[in-house]
Amino acid sequence: MGIFSSISNAIFGDDEEEKKAAAAPVAAPAAPERAAISADDVAARIGSIPGSDKLNWQTSIVDLMKLVRIDPSYENRKALAIEMGNTDYSGTAEDNIALHKAVLNQMAAAGGIVPAHLKD
Repeated sequence: MGIFSSISNAIFGDDEEEKKAAAAPVAAPAAPERAAISADDVAARIGSIPGSDKLNWQTSIVDLMKLVRIDPSYENRKALAIEMGNTDYSGTAEDNIALHKAVLNQMAAAGGIVPAHLKD
């Protein structure tokens, strides 16, 4: 599993349990599908993680990674940047800002609705 998947799973939950439930024989009515994500739901989900009020997760990739309990080391940020398509990541403030935006834009591309002020 990649670092982006770890971040996404920490925010939205792990799909493995849903896949196991789908593969199991149905003895009762099927579980409802995951609810659609509303425009403010991504921010609300992240904001509801304990400690989110003490970190600047809205603009800091380091704080976002800390919040979801992923080591924000340079090595992990570089690996995440490569996952996001940036092979020239050097760890500068500009790189970290771009990486944060790339992660949130990828969440949006994967079906989540992310408020514009967090993507741009």
